Amino acid sequence: MSTAVNSGLRRSARTCYKPDPEIERSGKPAFVLSLTEVKLLGIAGVGFFLDAYDLFIINPVLTMLQYRLYGGNALPVGLHGFVNASANIGSVIGQFTFGYLADALGRSAIYGKELMLIIFATIMCLTTPTGSLSPNSSLIYLGIFRIILGIGVGGDYPMSASVTSDRSNLYKRGTMLAYIFANQGWGSFIGSLNTVIVLACYKHVMNDEGETSKADGVWRIVVALSLIPAFATLYQRLTMPESTRYTEARRMAENQEADLEKEVRALKNVGHNTEGIAASSSLSGSDIEKEDRTQESTVPPSQNGPANPEAIATKKDKAQIGEFIAYFSEWRHAKHLIGTCVCWFLLDIAFYGINLNQNVVLTQIGFAGKTGSDWEKLFKVSTGNLIVTALGFVPGYYATVLTIEKLGRKWIQIQGFLLAALFLGILAGKFNTLSHAAFIVNFALLQFFFNFGANATTYCYPAEVFPTRFRAFAHGVSAASGKAGAIISALAFNALSQDIGTPAVLWIFFGCCIAGAFFTLLLPEVKGRDPDLVSRSDPHLIKCQYIQYVSKSVK
Repeated sequence: MSTAVNSGLRRSARTCYKPDPEIERSGKPAFVLSLTEVKLLGIAGVGFFLDAYDLFIINPVLTMLQYRLYGGNALPVGLHGFVNASANIGSVIGQFTFGYLADALGRSAIYGKELMLIIFATIMCLTTPTGSLSPNSSLIYLGIFRIILGIGVGGDYPMSASVTSDRSNLYKRGTMLAYIFANQGWGSFIGSLNTVIVLACYKHVMNDEGETSKADGVWRIVVALSLIPAFATLYQRLTMPESTRYTEARRMAENQEADLEKEVRALKNVGHNTEGIAASSSLSGSDIEKEDRTQESTVPPSQNGPANPEAIATKKDKAQIGEFIAYFSEWRHAKHLIGTCVCWFLLDIAFYGINLNQNVVLTQIGFAGKTGSDWEKLFKVSTGNLIVTALGFVPGYYATVLTIEKLGRKWIQIQGFLLAALFLGILAGKFNTLSHAAFIVNFALLQFFFNFGANATTYCYPAEVFPTRFRAFAHGVSAASGKAGAIISALAFNALSQDIGTPAVLWIFFGCCIAGAFFTLLLPEVKGRDPDLVSRSDPHLIKCQYIQYVSKSVK
């Protein structure tokens, strides 16, 4: 590669990105937020509130549909797994799609579209015609629109992560991401609380009058309540301007592309023989610029490139994909992507295997009650969900918020995996002998170390370890790997529980957590690390870009 281009790219790296003064430490604790950060937390955090609300509300919804559609009998195993997994199936699509578009087209151009999709799908779920379709068809109808809901929910992962990381100071970036993700705990908690409250309002008609089918109204009200925060933040998302960090990253990429195109043009001018290449390599930066101006003045407009916007957009999209592949073709970058993907995959097998089937676990150890009216069983299950969420979910998230900048992401993730494995081992080994109180304590501690651990850090890592230009897509790929694990768990948990027993399934989750701690070793500590500065002068990436443009020119 010529010295002119190499030095030009490195010079561009130094001048096109300057650390923002806001990145400097303010002296305040990282968890103390400014007014601007609180506003950002409100806009991006509501998305994760809805993510958890919509994903985990399916637990009480399916329990209520047992009474509305099947007279209290268990749902068909296959359909139960399909509806459980449907939102996660959609999430995989949304994470890939929105992640790529956010990098290729910009955060501001895409942000808010995923929330519109969530609103549409939620409304369609509410229209499930349980009175006119067969029970099985009703579940299929609900599952289809939950797939669409999942596309919006999945899109929120890379969007909110990249929007937050782009706008955060380095010394509190992890705290901001943890704050955003902590809204998942509140979403799950509020969903459980709403279920308990609405069920209490229906006690007379369902319990005293015996109209159990009224559970159909309960789940629709609970699901519809999620539309309130969705509509409240839609406008702010649609009108959010582009971040300075992303704009500078794109300008940096364009400058590098311009330098490479100048070099290719210089190579063409002096011929493709060895002497010509050597001669072009000795050109100074001013010589190349002079040659470039001369060429531009003599080339007809039709040869300067595509004139229509669609062709230009296509060119940029292809360049984005090529640069993404070039960046991750080297092991030192690829191992980070492998680490984030595999850790999230293993975490979600255990996390969603437990939480999407929490009612099944509570019922099997007798918390739902073997006696009592249908309403009492529903109320006990909902109360159990609320207790576990309050004890484990919310405290775990905020333990991460308060300590992430002190302990670091890597330490929190490894200890979270190992302690989650410990409590899964206790539950698996003593599943049939634990008292109700002992089960709740162990289950709450399991949830606590999921969230003061890998469930939070697997979300933070991709938003911090990858440079801005590839951050959203890499985050989407990582999150999609996690959702693949969640889909496997949702589809297999019930069948495996019946075939080999719930304790054996919990041992599988135990193994996933141990493996997750091991794969975390592939990841660096990202506390205070700016991936943009790390990658600016990456000689491997510059070389790949050079080869890519030279090859394109030769063709």
